[in-house]
Amino acid sequence: MSTPILTCTNLTKSYTSGRPVLHNLNISLSGGKIVGLLGPNGCGKSTLLKLISGILVPDSGSIEICGIPRSEETNALISYLPERTYFNSWMRVEELITYFRDFFPDFDEACARKMLADLSIDTGMKLRTLSKGNKEKVQLVLVMSRRAKLYLLDEPIGGVDPAARDYILSTIIGNYSPDAAVIITTHLIYDIEPVLDEFAFMGSGGQILLSGIADEVREERGKSLDELFREVFRCSRNA
Repeated sequence: MSTPILTCTNLTKSYTSGRPVLHNLNISLSGGKIVGLLGPNGCGKSTLLKLISGILVPDSGSIEICGIPRSEETNALISYLPERTYFNSWMRVEELITYFRDFFPDFDEACARKMLADLSIDTGMKLRTLSKGNKEKVQLVLVMSRRAKLYLLDEPIGGVDPAARDYILSTIIGNYSPDAAVIITTHLIYDIEPVLDEFAFMGSGGQILLSGIADEVREERGKSLDELFREVFRCSRNA
């Protein structure tokens, strides 16, 4: 049996209020999967990705990447896309490509250039001159052009125009190593669900309310993940 790409055990995280954002969360994720981490605002999705990437430190519990405890060593195995653009606005796209090439040994420059060209993004442009959607496209292309073991994508298509979403979902997000895994958080479940292998609905306090294989759940329930999400969280709000 192969080692899971990601293992989170009894993961707990609180902020200054003392109320846990995540409480005893357990996740195991194998390679070759795209998983949708879906839930309402404030349920802990972004916090979980920040914990896995090492930006935050858990109060208790453990995280392993490919069987290795979360550490500086595991940073090289993770490619993380935060919800907000983090590149300096004065940089040109060409400079960002150079930065990724120099900083990440697993960066595939040829792949990045092809996808940027397909999206009609001029690499000579400064980031501040691009639209919000094009900034997100640049960041996503660079993150997905690494040959990482685990990709963490926080709202990757939130500001992207609908015309570009099919390309992004089929080509960019589909452009990952067969033995790697992808976690996507999003509110746009209808758009993203065709690429999902598995899903997890996260409720308040970071609890997993429902999870499974996307195709199996659609067949068993006779409804899309988008419809199921609305049903689960409508019920939970009225509880």
